[in-house]
Amino acid sequence: MRDEGMLDPWYRARLKRLRWLSLLGVLFAALVILAGAWTRLVDAGLGCPDWPGCYGQWVVPDEARALVHSPDVPLEASKAWMEMLHRYLASSLGLLVIIVVVLGWRLRKRVGYPWRLSLVLLALILVQGAFGAFTVTLRLWPQVVTLHLLGGMAVMGGFLWLHLRVRHLSMSGVWRRQPRRLTPLWGVALGLLVLQLALGGWTSSNYAGIACQGFPTCNAQWWPSMDWGEGFHLTQTVGPNYLHGQLHAEARSAIHVGHRLGGAALFLCLLGLGWRYRHDRGVSPWLGVMGGVCLLQAALGIANVLLWLPLWLALLHTAGATMLVVATLLAVWSWRWGEAAPRSSPSMTARELMHA
Repeated sequence: MRDEGMLDPWYRARLKRLRWLSLLGVLFAALVILAGAWTRLVDAGLGCPDWPGCYGQWVVPDEARALVHSPDVPLEASKAWMEMLHRYLASSLGLLVIIVVVLGWRLRKRVGYPWRLSLVLLALILVQGAFGAFTVTLRLWPQVVTLHLLGGMAVMGGFLWLHLRVRHLSMSGVWRRQPRRLTPLWGVALGLLVLQLALGGWTSSNYAGIACQGFPTCNAQWWPSMDWGEGFHLTQTVGPNYLHGQLHAEARSAIHVGHRLGGAALFLCLLGLGWRYRHDRGVSPWLGVMGGVCLLQAALGIANVLLWLPLWLALLHTAGATMLVVATLLAVWSWRWGEAAPRSSPSMTARELMHA
């Protein structure tokens, strides 16, 4: 059943604009996540000692001005520019969110338009900005760095969900039915995904990526000496410079092993989910993509350990995480909405979603 507003050319044009802007937001958010990962991997997170400027300037200053602003923090121009590039990209993403909210303002009372989701996206980007500031002012405190990564994934996911909602609305009008509820197995899979993303961020922010040498063993042992209490102590002191980490080897080994175990648990859960819904032609392809990306992530993780965390490979591992989030959200969308589409409108199958 179509909403009368679908006959309005202005309404249709506004939806089309928002559809493409939200898709651009997904791609741009992924770019910002990768730029943040690159900044962290080249130790440029504190390339600028202040925020939002760099040594008090909106562009990286020369050494003389930097020395006057922060005499105790020597300027490393390459790292400062990397940090500022990340900030410029993040600010542009924030501007894109504001444009989406402004364009959606006049649609907020239209039936089916995801206005609340737009506001949630705006709130997320504001929180991300605060985390960006805290990352610098709290000197790479692992809790903030990890939450900053999760926030970036949430912004990307919010843009994707907004795109799917607007795309469906622009194609078929308002769906006047309730979506299928997620089963407990879906809930477990989503919970394990968030947990694994958090463990990956915790591993990176505590510089535990190569705390275990070798695979499948860790430092030539199946269960090495590990300090779980210290490794996952979430009330670390605020104040020290956490560049290169503060934890001892056994704590970092615990973090690394925890990340491995989380990945194994997620993959087993995805296997169970794929088997449970193997006959659901709407969702099973996306569950296959999720399982494939999870395997790819495992392979990249193993390669990072064996090759001592080369920069390009570590960046690919972050890219794999963004792919897994996207595949998961597309699978969830297919499960909740895919089978109950009206016959007069296209069903949101995996093939069509790939052309979103």
